[in-house]
Amino acid sequence: MEHGDHKRLGVRPAKHLLPWREPIAPKPAATVLLLRDSEAGLEVLMTRRSTKASFAPGAFVFPGGVVDQADALALDLDPGLLSPERLANWQNFSPDEQEQLHRIYAQAALRESYEEVHLLLVRPKHEADELDQHALASLTEDLGRHPPEGFAQALGARGLVAAINEVRSFSHWTTDRDLPKRFDVRFLVARAPMGQIPVADEGEQFEPCWVQPREALERHSKGLFYMIFPTIRTLQQLSHFKYVDDVLSESDRLFKQGKLWRSCPRGGFVLGKDERFTEDDMQFAELELVSPDGQLVHKLDWQHESPVGLLRYLYRYTAPNPGRMTGPGTNTYLLGQEGDWTLIDPGPAIAEHVDRLRSFTKDKITRILCTHSHLDHSPAAFALQAAIQKAQGVRIPILGRASGPSIEADQSFIPDQTLEDGDRIRICDDVHLRAIHTPGHASNHLCFLIEEDGILFSGDHVMNGSTVVINPPDGDMFAYIAALERLERMHLNYILPAHGYVLGNPAHEIRKLIRHRLLRESKVLESLKRLCTAHPDQASESGFTVEEIVPGAYQDVATSLHGLAARSLFAHLLKLKQDGKVFTDGKAWSLEAI
Repeated sequence: MEHGDHKRLGVRPAKHLLPWREPIAPKPAATVLLLRDSEAGLEVLMTRRSTKASFAPGAFVFPGGVVDQADALALDLDPGLLSPERLANWQNFSPDEQEQLHRIYAQAALRESYEEVHLLLVRPKHEADELDQHALASLTEDLGRHPPEGFAQALGARGLVAAINEVRSFSHWTTDRDLPKRFDVRFLVARAPMGQIPVADEGEQFEPCWVQPREALERHSKGLFYMIFPTIRTLQQLSHFKYVDDVLSESDRLFKQGKLWRSCPRGGFVLGKDERFTEDDMQFAELELVSPDGQLVHKLDWQHESPVGLLRYLYRYTAPNPGRMTGPGTNTYLLGQEGDWTLIDPGPAIAEHVDRLRSFTKDKITRILCTHSHLDHSPAAFALQAAIQKAQGVRIPILGRASGPSIEADQSFIPDQTLEDGDRIRICDDVHLRAIHTPGHASNHLCFLIEEDGILFSGDHVMNGSTVVINPPDGDMFAYIAALERLERMHLNYILPAHGYVLGNPAHEIRKLIRHRLLRESKVLESLKRLCTAHPDQASESGFTVEEIVPGAYQDVATSLHGLAARSLFAHLLKLKQDGKVFTDGKAWSLEAI
């Protein structure tokens, strides 16, 4: 654990922009994707909800509804598993409790399937008994959709039970926190019963239809097949499967491994419209940081004219320098309070951007911090310093680390104050930054940690939606990965990159970056090994150039980008040389063992 770190439970509630508003407790609900194989491909049964329904009126959905305590009691299981308190802490369920909960939800889903579309997925109560379609029809001829004695009891009186053993858990959705009606929904999958025709109840559900997932999505995109967000995402997931058996086996595997896909979406505004995002979307963590209780308030559009509030003491301006390497532009962060602002990465010296920073702070800037000296990060520091000194007669200090000796003269950077690893900076009484030296992308790269809230300003060391370029000699892959491993060991809540939205689950994101780099390293080494095997004389005599190694190492990258990839490949080779796996004569490369 790094010095000064402590276990953090999250950002301090008092620092959020809005006071906490307790979301409505979700009710347990189950929905079932009844599937069949057809000549056209995998199909799923969908129905249209009543236009008078209180939840998702007029939407095409899968059959389903609220889970009753009776669904648990029918299986001699504890209804207490369905309490809001228990469901809110599903992470603490044991594998056995997870299985029990699956069975309860499956019972409810099959009950709802019969009530809403008159499809009955059952088996004999005694497994030795046989049940064909004719016998089932005879046994259930007088079975109403809502038997007064209860679904399970009515089946039992006919020697039947719901075939929950044929049902698999597919995903787990919890309705967005901002909505007035919320459900804890298990999406389940099962093969549709043979020989039965769906008939809607014409009260809650209408127009049952079999549809291929991609067809439903295409019709929705044309405004012909209205669906809500979880249904859309579920169909997107389902569209990757070709056969029913594939869906069932994969669902069973993931559930048994404890990897059931789960989400409680969050909403934000994009072009003025309410859009929803799941945990694997790049916008999700920013919505979580700004509005942890899920209030629909945050605008996600990238713009350069106005500040974006993230916390009570933290704002973001994005410079108008979008591009392939900068994404939507360089994020400038402003910390503090009126009359006492600290800036991180003021960005390129674009006059409009500098003017906006001055206008927001009213020139009351205490210090300017630069994560590193690249031209999309540091030049505005000197432009701000000069403009404020001219207007106010005050010289604002610039803090950071001097650029390395290999940097070209027009990109050199010398701060007024050099920051060492571990230096602390007081932003206000209860907000302190700690400097963390993270070489790799640049030799003088720094990250800054808000110690009290576990928020890391990562500069270009970690970005959202972009790959960090490691360009030797100032860039160093060995140092970059070592710095990532150091950050991974810290207890962080969020990462605020210089390009892109806020990142959540920092340890996971950092591990992904490390795995990605090491995977690429292995591809670089394999490409060189193949060349050495195919051309042993060249391997022992002259070796292979970076340009010769790139195609084999970057087979998954368009050839038009191989020139850019060569820079990172060179960085990987230097790391492999430091690891003792390859050697070079300064021009070409070969394996150390050759």
